[in-house]
Amino acid sequence: MKLTNLDWQVCSRARLSRDARFDGKFFIGVLGSGVYCRPICPAPTAKEKNVRYFASAAAAAEAGFRPCLRCRPESSPGTPAWLGTSNTVSRALRLIGESGLEDGGVEVLAERMGVGSRHLRRLFLRHLGATPTAVARTRRLHFAKKLIDETTLPMSQIALASGFGSVRRFNAGIREVYHRTPTQIRRLARQTSIQPENQYLFRLRFRPPYDWPGMLSFLAPRATPGVESVDLGRYRRSISLGGNHGYFEVSLENENTLAVRVQFGDPRSLYAIIERVRAMFDLTADWSAIAPSLRTDPVLRRRVEAVPGLRVPGCWNAFELATRAILGQQVSVRAATTLAGRIARAFGKPISATGGLTHLFPEPAVLADADVATVGLPRARAETIRAFARAVRDGRFTFEGVVDTEAFLARLCAIPGIGEWTAQYVAMRALGEPDAFPADDLGLQRALDSGTARELERRAEAWRPWRAYAAMYLWTIAGEIRPRKSRPASTRAPRVDFERPAALALRR
Repeated sequence: MKLTNLDWQVCSRARLSRDARFDGKFFIGVLGSGVYCRPICPAPTAKEKNVRYFASAAAAAEAGFRPCLRCRPESSPGTPAWLGTSNTVSRALRLIGESGLEDGGVEVLAERMGVGSRHLRRLFLRHLGATPTAVARTRRLHFAKKLIDETTLPMSQIALASGFGSVRRFNAGIREVYHRTPTQIRRLARQTSIQPENQYLFRLRFRPPYDWPGMLSFLAPRATPGVESVDLGRYRRSISLGGNHGYFEVSLENENTLAVRVQFGDPRSLYAIIERVRAMFDLTADWSAIAPSLRTDPVLRRRVEAVPGLRVPGCWNAFELATRAILGQQVSVRAATTLAGRIARAFGKPISATGGLTHLFPEPAVLADADVATVGLPRARAETIRAFARAVRDGRFTFEGVVDTEAFLARLCAIPGIGEWTAQYVAMRALGEPDAFPADDLGLQRALDSGTARELERRAEAWRPWRAYAAMYLWTIAGEIRPRKSRPASTRAPRVDFERPAALALRR
C-alpha cells in the first residue's frame, strides 16, 4: 500500500540527501530487499523506481516490508502527535502511546474518542496508512527490538516488558517481522557494554535542532528538592510505577540523541517509562512545522532564529505538576520550589537513590488527608491542594485518556482556587497540548509590551496551533527585560493565580 498523501518528490529529495530533519516522518520500502528504512539509512541508495514511501512504520509493515537491521527504524524519532490533519488521529495516537490497546481494543478506543470504530480505522488508514491495531503492534515490536539490541534482559522478560504476554508470541512476532530469532538479532547487535542489574541505557533520537540548555534552564529552578535534580548538564528524578520505585537520568549524547539511564526493578514498566520520558522532553516535536508560525511575529522571529529548537517541557507525573503549579500561585519560582521540597520531605515516601534523590512525591491519597499548611502554605492554598488531591483520588478528576482539552480545562477550573492560568499551564506541560497558552501571565504580556491578556490572545492567534512554544520563547525574552515600574494602584492589574515570576526564571 503506497500512500497518496505523501509528496514523493519531497520524500525523494530527503532520501537522496539523507536529511535528518525527515527522520521518522516517513519510511522507505525497498522492493529488492523487502525492508523498510529511515531516510538516513547508510545503505547504498536504491533507484527511485525500486522504492515506495510510507507515512508510518506500521504502514510499511502492513505492506509486507520488514524493518531494516542497519538503520533500525525502531530508533527513529517518534511520529509527531499532530501528524496529518485529523485531531481525532492525533489524540488517538496519544492514547495508544499511554496504554496501547490494552483496555479493550479499537472499539473501546473509538468510544473514548466519540467516534465509531469503523470511522476511526478509516481515519488511521487515511493519515497513517495502517489501522490502530497495526500501529500499536508495530510500536510493541519496535520496543522489543530496542530491548534486544540495547539491554541484556532475558528474552522472557523482554516479552513481558514489550507487552507480548508470552515468550511464544514474542518469538513468533519477532521471527515473522525480522526473519530472525531474537537470539540471532542480539548476536548481530554486538553490545560493547553490560549494564548492572536493573539498570538500563536507552538512546532516544529526536529531530534537531534541540535547545538542550534551554530545557535544563527551565527545569532547574523548578526541580523539587529530593525528587529532582539538574546538574552538570543532566536531569535526574525519582519515579514510581506499579508499586516499584527507582530513578532515571537524562543527558544529551549528541546532536540528535538523548541518553536515558534507568534504574528500576520491574522491566515490565520500561515501555511506560520510556514513553513518558519521550513526552517529558518533547522528543516528537517537528521544528520545521513549528517555526514558520512563530516567525510571523517580528519579536518571536528574532528569538527563534537566535535560539532554534526550544521545546515545551512535559512532566513525569501530571498530579505532581498540577500540585506544583498550585504551590506557585502568587509566589516566586524559588519559593514554590522550596514549598514543593517541604511537601516531598513531609509527606513523600523516602527512598535510597543517587544524586541527591531522597523521596518520591506524595500520591493523591496522601495529600488528600494531609495538613499541607504545616509546610508554610496559606490555609486557602492548602485547601485547594487537598480538594484537588481528593478529586484525583476519588476518580472525579483524571489526567489519563484526555480527549477533550476544553472539557478538561473546565473541570480543572471548577476546583476552588484553580484558575485559567494554572489550567493552561497544566494543559501545556501535563497534556502536551501544543496550543495551550496562559495569556494571563504578566511575563508574556511584558515580553510583547501587551497591555492585557485579551490583547495578547489576539496577537497569539497567528501562532496557532503552536502557542505553547511561543510562550516558552516569550518567557526567555521576559527574563532579559527589566521589569517596568509599577502602575498606579488605580490601573494595576488584579492579582490572579499565575506563578508570577515563572516568566523571569528562565534566563539565557
